[in-house]
Amino acid sequence: MNTEQSPNQTHHQKQDLDRDPTSYLLPALDPLSGIPHPPPLPFAAPWCYEVHFPCDPRGPGIARVTLRAVLDAHGLAQLVDRAELLTSELATNSVRHTKGPASVRLQWLCPVLRVSVWDMSPDLPPAPGSPRTGVVAAHAEDGRGLLILDTVADRWGGCAIGEGKFGPGGKTIWFELSLPAAPPPVDSTLAA
Repeated sequence: MNTEQSPNQTHHQKQDLDRDPTSYLLPALDPLSGIPHPPPLPFAAPWCYEVHFPCDPRGPGIARVTLRAVLDAHGLAQLVDRAELLTSELATNSVRHTKGPASVRLQWLCPVLRVSVWDMSPDLPPAPGSPRTGVVAAHAEDGRGLLILDTVADRWGGCAIGEGKFGPGGKTIWFELSLPAAPPPVDSTLAA
């Protein structure tokens, strides 16, 4: 694949910038209709993305890549590591412990990101520290997921969803991560 630009392309691009150095800031045009694409959402505007995947071990990885791309695109890189860890844990549990499809939903309500993971099992996992969880052996490969969730998330919860006329039941486990509060503006009269 040839990625070099012809001299004419470079010349035309330079001419466009010579005429208007901010032309790269203009909205891109749809190549078929010529209609401008809408501008990106403002940072504080709410949004929601959802990815559905089958009971397949590749599903959690696809959910992680999608989550990272969405958060990076929306300027939320400081939430990526925690969100990726928790989403990976919940999505992996959905694939390992259920027999059906699952989904991951990302919802932004500034300054809070809520990630929900749905699967077809109506069984809620036992809460950390409950008698049902018991003590996890030091070298155990599993059993720490909700403890991680409890430690890393700002808030979390879950609910079982009964089978209904609108589709399968299952459960949803969710967590929230908040952006750190911005420091208050410095009052110039106090600084003097």
